[in-house]
Amino acid sequence: MPVIVTRPQEEALRWVQRFVELGVDAIALPLISIAPPRDPQPLRAAWARMQGFKAAMFVSANAVRHFFAQAPSGAGFRIRAWATGPGTSHALRARGVDAALIDEPREDSAQFDSEALWRVVEGEVRRGDRVLVVRGGDSEGDPAGREWLAERLEDRGCEVHVVVAYRRVISEWDETRIALARSAASDGSQWLFSSSEAIRHLLRLVPGQDWSAARAVATHPRIAEAARGAGFGTVRECRPDFDEVLRSLQSDR
Repeated sequence: MPVIVTRPQEEALRWVQRFVELGVDAIALPLISIAPPRDPQPLRAAWARMQGFKAAMFVSANAVRHFFAQAPSGAGFRIRAWATGPGTSHALRARGVDAALIDEPREDSAQFDSEALWRVVEGEVRRGDRVLVVRGGDSEGDPAGREWLAERLEDRGCEVHVVVAYRRVISEWDETRIALARSAASDGSQWLFSSSEAIRHLLRLVPGQDWSAARAVATHPRIAEAARGAGFGTVRECRPDFDEVLRSLQSDR
């Protein structure tokens, strides 16, 4: 039975390609679509004020892509860049950010998240520092996601500025995709979740479905908790690293 990859379309297709190259049957079934912000002006304003910040914290690779899409011609990035994990760090380097400027969780971190990033950067934070948080927003463009790291910064007396680089909206599914999801609820398919929001979207797109026979792999404990709350019968946790995801999937075959 296939692996159901629920990441946004572009990311899901990359993961599916890697799975297929390794002989693993996989299907892209995105639950979140990535859209640009309704108004790009705040991003442009953040670029104009860039040198006034100690660091810019990027919550995801999508945050990097959409933030740099608004960079003025010839603009350089010379402040600290905080990345929540290797995917975000890779996206920064791909856009020319010097690796020496990037702070990210250790490779052996139990998870790649705000808590792991904070353990790396907290010793460099000083009262009065200004930090830019580049994140996603909901369908209306309002900031969405956890405030944990921003709260830690404010507790230290830092000035936190949040800018929404992209919007996360529910994917549009036709009857074919809905039928595929209902079948994958009980045919032994393995659902791969990298977002609690994706699980909430699944429940909206396939209302009334019994998930008690469904299997899932979640890339963070909070996501695993959301999958269990949705009724998934078997839920395993692993880090979001591709090789570890692959091992977790194969361990249950």
